[in-house]
Amino acid sequence: MKIDRRSFLALGVGVVAGNALSPVPAILTDDIAIWTQNWPWVPVPEIGGSAYADTTCQLCPGGCGISVRKVEERGVKIEGKKDHPVNNGGICALGLSGLQLLYGPTRVKTPLKRAGKRGEGKWIKISWDQAISEVAGKLNDLRSQEKAHTVAGISGSSSGTMTEIFRRFLTAYGSANFFHTPSIQDTYRLVFEFMHGKKADPGFDIENADFILSFGSSLLEGWGPPVRMLKASKKWKDTATKIIQIEPRLSRTALKAERWIPVTPGTEAVLALSLCHVIIKEGLYNKDFLANSTFGFEDYKAKNGEIKKGFKQLVMDDYSPEAASKITGLDPAAIILLAREFAKASAPLAIFGKGQGILPGSLSEAMAIHALNALCGSINRKGGIFALDVLENKELSEVALDGIAEAGLKQHKLVETPHNSSGCLNQAFSAILKGNSVNALLVLEANPLYTLSDSKSVKDAFDRIPFIASFSSFMDETAQYADMILPNHIYLERIEDVPLSMGFPKTVIGLSKPVFKPQYSTKHAGDTILLISKELGGSIADSFPWKNYEACLQHVLSDKMDVLKKKGFWTATDSFPDFKNAFRTASAKFEFQTDSLSSDLVNVKIEGDETYPLVLIPYETIRLSTGYIANPPFLTKAVEDTILKGKDSFIEINPKTAQASGFSEADMVLLQTPKGQARVRVHLEEGIMPGIIALPRGLGHTAYDNYIADKGINVNQLIGPVNDPVSGLDTAWGIRAKLSKA
Repeated sequence: MKIDRRSFLALGVGVVAGNALSPVPAILTDDIAIWTQNWPWVPVPEIGGSAYADTTCQLCPGGCGISVRKVEERGVKIEGKKDHPVNNGGICALGLSGLQLLYGPTRVKTPLKRAGKRGEGKWIKISWDQAISEVAGKLNDLRSQEKAHTVAGISGSSSGTMTEIFRRFLTAYGSANFFHTPSIQDTYRLVFEFMHGKKADPGFDIENADFILSFGSSLLEGWGPPVRMLKASKKWKDTATKIIQIEPRLSRTALKAERWIPVTPGTEAVLALSLCHVIIKEGLYNKDFLANSTFGFEDYKAKNGEIKKGFKQLVMDDYSPEAASKITGLDPAAIILLAREFAKASAPLAIFGKGQGILPGSLSEAMAIHALNALCGSINRKGGIFALDVLENKELSEVALDGIAEAGLKQHKLVETPHNSSGCLNQAFSAILKGNSVNALLVLEANPLYTLSDSKSVKDAFDRIPFIASFSSFMDETAQYADMILPNHIYLERIEDVPLSMGFPKTVIGLSKPVFKPQYSTKHAGDTILLISKELGGSIADSFPWKNYEACLQHVLSDKMDVLKKKGFWTATDSFPDFKNAFRTASAKFEFQTDSLSSDLVNVKIEGDETYPLVLIPYETIRLSTGYIANPPFLTKAVEDTILKGKDSFIEINPKTAQASGFSEADMVLLQTPKGQARVRVHLEEGIMPGIIALPRGLGHTAYDNYIADKGINVNQLIGPVNDPVSGLDTAWGIRAKLSKA
């Protein structure tokens, strides 16, 4: 199966890209203006003068600059901020929808205390003083019982001052159980730790690459800053950049690409190493880079004197095109052609990760793909991948620890992994189900009850936690299941740094500034944590000497704050990282790490056996929000009726697969996996490999409001996690499944 760009009209991508590249998606907003007339909560601005206020969007990891138009104090429109390095005036449909989140009915308007059973939706309003006092009281009781280590925290972000304050609070309290919502960033950080010897985030110079090999990344469906990617796609067309999309399903990125190469899902690492085989065999690699800047390409002697197989010998022995063909389903000649094209390009770039980067994925797969970049010398150079040093908050002093905190930090962590990644969130809930005690859980702008795979098991774990407090701005699934909600300001009402972390080739920090006064009785989560700390007193209070969160932010970013307040963003001055200090490994060179590329690590098995003849994979679309923020009505309006119609989700299935089971378009069928079952409708789609079926992420909410709840299926209910044997991160790209007549 092989489909090239000329075989299709990329209508869908063109529509989305056109909207994102214009200052405002006018067609969409005109349609919505009619559609929203019956919403009782739609604000009507007073007649008066208008003004613009700039801030940074926080609805996805993109960190775009935005300008909010206000009439008097009423927001009427959000646009992209001109001259911002990330989006330069563009805006996506989710960013455009921010005012619906500001004024919509899903906001939590005041501190709430659970009055009925968990998840029942019965609450009583309480004051902030009572909320702070009760949370501090619960935590103080646990400390007095020497159970500080049984408190855990989950942050929706892995970076930024707010995340560090949250982590700092848990440390001062006496718990090492800090976790964050996982993503591909966690895996890439380990790639750089192993192969570069340093803590770094990936930056992709996609604008200057001339051959992009994407192993399933949905580049045009919400990957990275969405507007940046859609702008880049226009440049690719003008410069004849070749985009090759490798995935089992014809996504919009594949539709726009020069070629779509469908391979058996889960075999991408094998394909990458087979490409390396061809490049090495034909001598197409960058000889200067390999000779002077790498270690482990040839066989080498380990510290114990053992001769270790080098990367060259590994791929020559185990990953020939003929061997890879049997695993990937791709013809050997196609593998050889692709390897030659990649290696002969002037600025080739290989990108790891499926979809929008929500799933951390296989570390071995990520390293195999990064090895392709190394072979061609595409590291820290124009058109390649950059290892951007992670910014550390060096201005924060050491945490003050009392005896209770020191004792708590010596206790076993909830999750012990070789690399201590705080992104192993699924393992944390598995540990709770195995009997590990968590007596209190604090959740900051994360929604694990919805976003994590095997959501039923996550809920079962929640049931074992005596006290749960959420700092959510919205009544999401996790907040709905909490015992206490201490609502945060929405991003348009608060000040906060926004480190850009998803693929931008420069280090950028945005500043989210309060465009509106708080609409309700909410409080900045940073201030809430500081108040709880002061209530607890002692060394915990001493660890937070600042008057409020803004004072802490000013202290941490003191050397950048003037620029942040003036421009709304800060950018590192170096256009490209210093190549002389690029590698901090023991060899001071790029290291191939062959121990992590053996066949038993590369081939990650998903859950299920032969009684489930199909493979279910999730997919993302730019029209569905898949993270902590649920779809606003603007976005739901734009969802195609082959994805959601009424309350029914559609599953994509190849016509040949459907015909074999007697299924027709729109048939209602029962989808079953080892983790659960759901009723879905059939959508026949030529652009998916036979034997593969696909469901979208972003549907199936049970919380929020009538505009998003009870619509479709949450695919996370049907897929269980598979822990990576090296990183411990979730690498489950799918699950085995079966369909039957409903």
